[in-house]
Amino acid sequence: MSFTARLVGPYRAVRDWIQGRQEAEETRALLGSIRSAQVRAIQSPASLHELEFRVFSQFGDDGILQWLVSRLPEIPKTFVEFGVEDYMEATTRFLLVNDNWSGLVMDGSERNMARLRSRPWYWRYDLTALPRFLTRHNVDTEIGQWLGERELGLLHIDVDGNDYWLWEAVTCARPAIVVVEYNASLGNERPVSIPYADDFDRLSAHASGQYFGTSLLALRHLAAARGYAFLGTNSAGNNAYFLLEAFADRPDFATLTATAGFTAPKFRDGRDAEGRLDHGDHEARKRAIRGLPLHDVVSGRVEPAP
Repeated sequence: MSFTARLVGPYRAVRDWIQGRQEAEETRALLGSIRSAQVRAIQSPASLHELEFRVFSQFGDDGILQWLVSRLPEIPKTFVEFGVEDYMEATTRFLLVNDNWSGLVMDGSERNMARLRSRPWYWRYDLTALPRFLTRHNVDTEIGQWLGERELGLLHIDVDGNDYWLWEAVTCARPAIVVVEYNASLGNERPVSIPYADDFDRLSAHASGQYFGTSLLALRHLAAARGYAFLGTNSAGNNAYFLLEAFADRPDFATLTATAGFTAPKFRDGRDAEGRLDHGDHEARKRAIRGLPLHDVVSGRVEPAP
């Protein structure tokens, strides 16, 4: 076999693999558009869970967002999402592909953002990908610089850490929809978050990986202060949905208390003392972080996790 032949064989294999992956993603998007039409037709769902389907989101959030934006045709078709890794699995990607929204995505890893920018489809959409480790000192500036004079339709925060503090720090825009990850392992009895730290890292903070983020009650408190209504959570029990109160009185939307809207998660991502997945259930994950310090966002006190 010639040297050229030895090179061509692997090249063709890589090319065919990339082409196959592209075709698979296009098929997923096509099936998602069909499912989207079905979900958009649902009137007054019993809960957000009824609307779920998954194309590129981690759980069923693609369906929830398709239904929400179909009820809000006047909002800007712009989004910001951070904590996206390489954007292969992300909450806003189907909005980009199916609805032609424009967006800014950020992740602390330069490698992740370079991988995203190298995707064959990246040039097709109005998407900006920036390598940024976000803190409450820079997040508002980064979003504001990208937005310019535009308004924001959707903000999604999922950084497994300072989620509460980052939303609190965003003042340059009032997005119509805000989606923030909550940590059910912190319970639903107190409005608490991890204490803020610029360099917070989930697995460094505690081997279990469960000491991060914010309780749903804390997000509900911040949302009310910002003029947002709470619509509920996804069925996976990790994302909470908020809508500007100016839109919340429409007949299709039902607002909830944190107690009524709380969903306990079924996923099992807890880790043992050596950092290995131990597949503990929700109650086991709560026990793993008992006694660790939590910041009560109402009183300002730091108290131990129950």
